[in-house]
Amino acid sequence: MIESSEFERLIDQNKGPVYKVIRLYVDLDEDVADLYQEVLIQAWKSFGSFKGASKFSTWLYRVALNTVLTYRCKEDRRTETRPIDEGTHRAVEAENSEQKELLWHAIRELDELDRAVVTLHFDGYDYGEISAITGLSASNVRVRLHRIKKRITKKLRLWLKN
Repeated sequence: MIESSEFERLIDQNKGPVYKVIRLYVDLDEDVADLYQEVLIQAWKSFGSFKGASKFSTWLYRVALNTVLTYRCKEDRRTETRPIDEGTHRAVEAENSEQKELLWHAIRELDELDRAVVTLHFDGYDYGEISAITGLSASNVRVRLHRIKKRITKKLRLWLKN
């Protein structure tokens, strides 16, 4: 059995991606904090199922994604687009900031599975890791990413024209 100090270290190393997946699906700060705690509880309870076949970060991302999707099903609500935090973009040029905001807006409009796939891709996960997290085949992940990129590019071009 893993010691709590080792578990805390692993969680601390991976809290950024956990918060990111929660933020993609939940808008309210209170819900984010509650869900983060729920992810930790679920991870601790199910750590025995971690076989080490994948990286801990991959396994934890899947726990976080499952927890968030379960929460959304229970709440039976759709989230609206979360406004981008102004403080995040102060150091970035206005045009760049607007493009980033449009990109995240387009991602938030994707269905839940596509949103997870593209976010994992942006986070540097390879097709095999995305496959392990989402349950899709690696070839399906590749095809989905190609289609997602085309849809987002088309949408962004349309928005930027206007």
